[in-house]
Amino acid sequence: MSRSFDQLICWITGGGSGIGASLATELAARGGTVAVSGRRVDRLDQVVARVVAAGGRGLAVPCDVTDEASVDAAVREIIDAFGRLDVVVANAGMSVTGKVVDLSAADWRRQLDVNVVGAALTARYAIPHLVQTRGRLALVASVIHYAPVAGNGPYAASKAAVHTLGHVLRAELAASGVSCTTINPGFVASEIAQVDNRGVHHPDRKDRRPAGLIVPTAVAARAIADGIHARRRELVVTGHGKLIAFLGRHFPGLVTWLLSRAGAH
Repeated sequence: MSRSFDQLICWITGGGSGIGASLATELAARGGTVAVSGRRVDRLDQVVARVVAAGGRGLAVPCDVTDEASVDAAVREIIDAFGRLDVVVANAGMSVTGKVVDLSAADWRRQLDVNVVGAALTARYAIPHLVQTRGRLALVASVIHYAPVAGNGPYAASKAAVHTLGHVLRAELAASGVSCTTINPGFVASEIAQVDNRGVHHPDRKDRRPAGLIVPTAVAARAIADGIHARRRELVVTGHGKLIAFLGRHFPGLVTWLLSRAGAH
């Protein structure tokens, strides 16, 4: 196992499940000390236990990324515990679904507040510490911004905004030595499909994503860790995600036509 994160202090938001939880154990196995944040303390404690079992040091730091004071306090707690920050992954997110004509202003604000404002606040409070270590910042976007699907307008728009935020941060951080990697997963095993538009988790809710394309979180975590370590500008994680990104970049009209046809059935 690579020790590419040996002695690095890492912070992952949305670290209680899915990609965040698997990435935490992956970074720990590579020598990292990992703080995980989220709203469900019991889940954070479970992830910390796995971090320790993987050979790393862990810390559960409850945090609501939509609350600026909470983000500030989380960063302060990590600095108080470990003295610095080397790697920060803005992974916290949710998905609001539904057609544009059916969604309220509250639905849109909830989506953008978590996925976009949360990522920006995470970056804001982490960057001063990352500058001191010439560290690594990563933002989790999605391939959906290359091929927006009907009924997923808020989520697709939020991830397009995160993708643009990555470009902006690379420009702003260019002289600092801090890298910014934008991560674009395809379908990865997670609870995102079981969370409703108000952010409530329903464990019995069916995941309607194509089962044959869903990649295990451990596989995605390895690819993400490699990309962050290499200070990649952008990373598309899954095979089908790379195809979607290619088509979305070079044949957007074809993608729109295909998705409109799919939405008609």
